[in-house]
Amino acid sequence: MCIDYRQLNTQTEKDAYPLPRIDEVWQALCNAKYFATLDLLMGYHQVEIDPADRAKTGFITHKGLFWYNVMPFGLCNAPATFQRLMEKIFGDRIGVDVLVYLDDLLLFARDLPTLLKTLREVLQRLAKAGLKCKTSKCDLLAESIHYLGHMVSAHGIKAYPI
Repeated sequence: MCIDYRQLNTQTEKDAYPLPRIDEVWQALCNAKYFATLDLLMGYHQVEIDPADRAKTGFITHKGLFWYNVMPFGLCNAPATFQRLMEKIFGDRIGVDVLVYLDDLLLFARDLPTLLKTLREVLQRLAKAGLKCKTSKCDLLAESIHYLGHMVSAHGIKAYPI
């Protein structure tokens, strides 16, 4: 089902919360040799909408009136809301041993024991926040990894061939 949120989006006060600039975050990976990526399962759909705002997402079908209990794709402020949530969860680790771009997380370390420790902490924080990963899209304990259209390794970062 495709729902058009143009009318709601035109009446919504825009959230100017920035997304990370990928070209600026690569610097954090300089000394990393081991990597892991985590991809959240249907990212936006894991964020609950305040009950007072659910009616704003209402839509009509032949079976009745429905509205979202969780944040749907298509809302103009969904990316900013999700990035803010991720930075609230991982703020103290971002750029240290974790990079976050919406629902894609990149963990990095100089050695495997440190990466394992980071992975454990990140998974604990995700569980505490009630967020789940799509395991089939996660890559753990790798020396090179595909992340946001790039191949990342200890040898550097290259655009991933299409």
